[in-house]
Amino acid sequence: MQSGQLGPLGSVSRLTLGGGGIGQVWGPTSREEAASTLKAAVEAGIDLIDTAPMYLNCESIFGETFQGALPGHVRVTSKCDLGSPPRDEVRTRLETSVRTSLATMKLEKIDLFFLHSNIAAEGYAFAHGNDRRDQFSTRWDLYVDEVIPAFEHLKALGLIGAWGITGIGVPQTVIRALDHGEKPQAVQVIANLLDSAGGIRRYAEPAAPRSILASAKENSVPVLGIRAVQAGALTAQLDRELSPNHPDRKDFERAGRYRDLCQGWGEDPADIAHRYALSMDGVETLILGVKNRKELSSALEAEAAGPLEAAQLAAIDGLGLRP
Repeated sequence: MQSGQLGPLGSVSRLTLGGGGIGQVWGPTSREEAASTLKAAVEAGIDLIDTAPMYLNCESIFGETFQGALPGHVRVTSKCDLGSPPRDEVRTRLETSVRTSLATMKLEKIDLFFLHSNIAAEGYAFAHGNDRRDQFSTRWDLYVDEVIPAFEHLKALGLIGAWGITGIGVPQTVIRALDHGEKPQAVQVIANLLDSAGGIRRYAEPAAPRSILASAKENSVPVLGIRAVQAGALTAQLDRELSPNHPDRKDFERAGRYRDLCQGWGEDPADIAHRYALSMDGVETLILGVKNRKELSSALEAEAAGPLEAAQLAAIDGLGLRP
């Protein structure tokens, strides 16, 4: 497997195993199959595992699978959906999240810890769920004054090795964080051919993942690509029931011409979507949402096939599927 450079973590595999599928977020899978998929990923050369408490059973399955005996070359990330708590609770909540994840996974240290909340300017009004914004969004002043010092404190305690942000919030604020004097040491960025965050987008402004990618590159912040298949919208068939108005269902319908193109090539849409994401400038490693060994095997084959050819990229972009 090819490798990328992820800042303080150094060389990492081009594919990262994501915790959503393992945690049974992306459709049904058994705990036994999830554990087998974890083991198979490591055996195949994947050396970074992306976990989170909000990924349902992910961290408990991880702990049960490895029992604290994680192979020495494998690194682990986790995250906290902090929101905007009172200032004097920020450090405690982040440390509690880290310690809980460590206990669940039977580890002593998280290599890379992410703020998973949307970062937004003070007084910003979200288009979706604004009445609950303090639950999913961290105000800019809290991020600068409380979150960053808390992350540095966790590093000093030896509980985490580095920290980053999940760049799914308001684009201009994510870019502001990347430009800030105290920069994150990594950022997770939407990396798919639709430029879509689907159901996790809460703001009204146009999504701008490629602008975020460009800003990360300019500021030397390494990127973990996420949502390569956009929650299943770029696969041959959705693996879960969604209402007709769900953003991920709408993306699936919008991608019909993409599936037709892949069919003409004799290729699986998910494989091409993964290769497209791996072709995006600045993506060092791509986080997979696979939930079983079959899906993992397909993703591994896609990575081995390498980036798409220029003509293929042009054909996909020529479909006009991006906003």
